[in-house]
Amino acid sequence: QVQLVESGGGLVQAGGSLRLSCAASGRTFSNYAMGWFRQAPGKEREFVAAISWRVISTYVADSVKGRFTISRDNAKNTVYLQMNSLKPEDTAVYYCAAHKGPFVYSSIYSPSNYDYWGQGTQVTVSS
Repeated sequence: QVQLVESGGGLVQAGGSLRLSCAASGRTFSNYAMGWFRQAPGKEREFVAAISWRVISTYVADSVKGRFTISRDNAKNTVYLQMNSLKPEDTAVYYCAAHKGPFVYSSIYSPSNYDYWGQGTQVTVSS
């Protein structure tokens, strides 16, 4: 069992930065790939980024590539999402999630393939 708690969201002006954190409880955190998703009002949950449990591979959505970076610290049971050059269209609730399946794009991009979810943290980017 893995429990996830996100933090670090808030209100920021366009062009600004935020770093989201996702703290995990449970001794098996390092066995899970971790992903970040976001959901804006009236839209489906969208893949943002994912990182394998050995910190060897990452995937980042094209919409945030070059601006967002995912990382993890297994010793701290924490995964991060560094968000730079934020745009108003990045406004959404951001969720972290844990994935125990294969770390291939066809598996990690879909929310339905994740086993555990956090409660989400709101990110609002003003223009």
